[in-house]
Amino acid sequence: MPRRSQVERDAMTVEIGYAFVSGALVAAATFTGVSLPALLLALPAGVERGLFLAGAVLGASAFTVRVVHVLWRFPRSAGEQPLPGRRSGRPERTRQDS
Repeated sequence: MPRRSQVERDAMTVEIGYAFVSGALVAAATFTGVSLPALLLALPAGVERGLFLAGAVLGASAFTVRVVHVLWRFPRSAGEQPLPGRRSGRPERTRQDS
């Protein structure tokens, strides 16, 4: 296994930081969105507890999905090919005159 250059290690560090920060923001937004009715409305204690629990579970799930999604898309080395099934940003031509 070839050693990674400093630039590749720095890029991976930045990508991990981005994944965790964006995951935390998505988790906070999810938790807030689910538990906001408990904060704004006068609900029974059991319903409030259920909303906070659901918000925590869904927020943790959203965090995990976001971090995995961001890190999965990051290439592992400079020479690595994209994963199978991944499309480039440009659509391919389908006809000769397009």
